[in-house]
Amino acid sequence: QVQLVESGGGYMQAGGSLRLSCAASGRTFSSYTMGWFRQAPGKEREFVAALSRIGGSTSYADAVKGRFTISRDNAKNTLYLQMNNLKPGDTGVYYCAATTRRSYGSSRSFEYDYWGQGTQVTVSS
Repeated sequence: QVQLVESGGGYMQAGGSLRLSCAASGRTFSSYTMGWFRQAPGKEREFVAALSRIGGSTSYADAVKGRFTISRDNAKNTLYLQMNNLKPGDTGVYYCAATTRRSYGSSRSFEYDYWGQGTQVTVSS
């Protein structure tokens, strides 16, 4: 089992940057495929990015492709999401998620078993 704690959210003007972190504890972090999801007020949770536990392959939602970068530091048991050129549509609560059921990233939330509590990101125009 793994425990996940997100940090790094905050308030930013459009065009700015933020870096989210997700600290993991418990079972070996490198054995998990990781993902970031977000949920805006009144909307369903949506996929943002994923990073496989094998080979380090990444995948992104079209809305963030070219602006966001997912990465991990297995030595620090930490997942990151670098967010550049932020837009008001990026506003929401950001969650990191982990799974051992998939070797490669997934955009489907039900394939992730462990979730953090979320961190709020607010982008003003």
